[in-house]
Amino acid sequence: MSIDIATEIDLNNELILDGEAAATLFLEARTANSWSDEEISDETLQAIYALTKMGPTAFNSQPLRITWVRSTEARERLVEHMMDGNKAKTLTAPMVAVLSFSKEWHALMPTTAPHMAEMMMPMFEANVESRTAAGNNNAHMQAGYFILAARAAGLAVGPMTGFNPAGVDTVFNADNSHQSFMVVNLGKPAGTSTHERLTRLDFDLATATV
Repeated sequence: MSIDIATEIDLNNELILDGEAAATLFLEARTANSWSDEEISDETLQAIYALTKMGPTAFNSQPLRITWVRSTEARERLVEHMMDGNKAKTLTAPMVAVLSFSKEWHALMPTTAPHMAEMMMPMFEANVESRTAAGNNNAHMQAGYFILAARAAGLAVGPMTGFNPAGVDTVFNADNSHQSFMVVNLGKPAGTSTHERLTRLDFDLATATV
């Protein structure tokens, strides 16, 4: 499948992905706000995480923690802390993921980065601010991998930051050291988007070569 989209270059000559893969992951994927009733299996969720975890993070830290919100009771408790415009679509999505980062990610360095654990763990243990910033930054990178992994599994996504993180944490992170930063609706969309895709910035505006 060739790629037919207005861009500064011919993507067919530059990508190793075929056109269908590029369209699924990037070019034709749209944020979804309404959903079909098709359920998402546990196996699909496991596949999404299997891809997500393979993206690079500093120190191989992998601070992202995912809470899958499937039950009606948990969904209603989550929606209490969502902005009004995000409530209905979150209630009706086949699956919702609360993305958080572990503020104690460094404790797993003997497993995730054994070659540097002895040197780096004491530094991060002593510096909470640095540890928290690293966890937050790297989990946001992993959120991007998560969105692409969900698209690779044939799902549409609706990532949102319009919620009260402190409230969400009282529901889902009260017994751990995690801090929520994004809520992502997942599922098969109900129909096609009726909105024109908003403008993406051109290469010359968004990048510089030095």
